[in-house]
Amino acid sequence: MDEQLTTARAAQIIDDPEARATWPAVRRGLLRRCPNCGEGHLFDGYLKVTDTCAACGEVLKHHRADDGPAYLTILIVGHLLAFVMHFVWVQFRPEPLVFASVLTVFAVGLSLWLLPRFKGGIVGYQWAHRMHGFGDGD
Repeated sequence: MDEQLTTARAAQIIDDPEARATWPAVRRGLLRRCPNCGEGHLFDGYLKVTDTCAACGEVLKHHRADDGPAYLTILIVGHLLAFVMHFVWVQFRPEPLVFASVLTVFAVGLSLWLLPRFKGGIVGYQWAHRMHGFGDGD
């Protein structure tokens, strides 16, 4: 049954004259640009997705990123932080207060930097796959 679904999806993509490429859309989202044109800004503020692209007019209000960007951010920052904590502790044995302070600043800074990029990537993925109202028939 999975093979039939895969074949049906492939036929749908081939028949669709306006198929959207996934990776370029995700890359544009990671750069915080419109997944359609790559020119307009994706965000109105820090994390608020703009309703329409100023450059091409693509409607972007349909996104449903929800908690996905936060989960990805925690996953990446947590793994990097574990490695950095281990390396710094084994090599330098810093004072606990200095250790905690520096790593807290590192974790918060990296989280704040990654969060809008991951949200943009998820919005780009949803746009490319016509999810949650990004499709023509929705």
